[in-house]
Amino acid sequence: MASVRETLEGYLAGRVKAERVVEAVAAAYYEDRGVGRGEWLRQIMDVIERAHPGVVELSSAAAPPGFGVRLATRPFPKEYDGALRQAALAALAQESVPTPHAPRPTLGIWSRLYTAVRRLFSASA
Repeated sequence: MASVRETLEGYLAGRVKAERVVEAVAAAYYEDRGVGRGEWLRQIMDVIERAHPGVVELSSAAAPPGFGVRLATRPFPKEYDGALRQAALAALAQESVPTPHAPRPTLGIWSRLYTAVRRLFSASA
């Protein structure tokens, strides 16, 4: 499955349909909503929700919280295509677009030493 960034780039290049953009952006936005990483998709979601209300459907689920979220499959209205393209361009231009495999920051010597000593004492307890 392609990343949201690749999907947006494909849409702007004409290789990906608007429905696929709606699916990818909505899934990433609602998945990352509590973490704050999906905020770079907010302007695209504004266009999607204005043109394509009810992009997600709630369904019942046996496991907590008692409901599930799934994407509604409907064609995207053509009259909002220009607004969707502008929002995609703006989102890709942002500096805060997350990379799929961002390297973890390396720890300094003191931090690694502290972690090792802490593990040593917590293991013996």
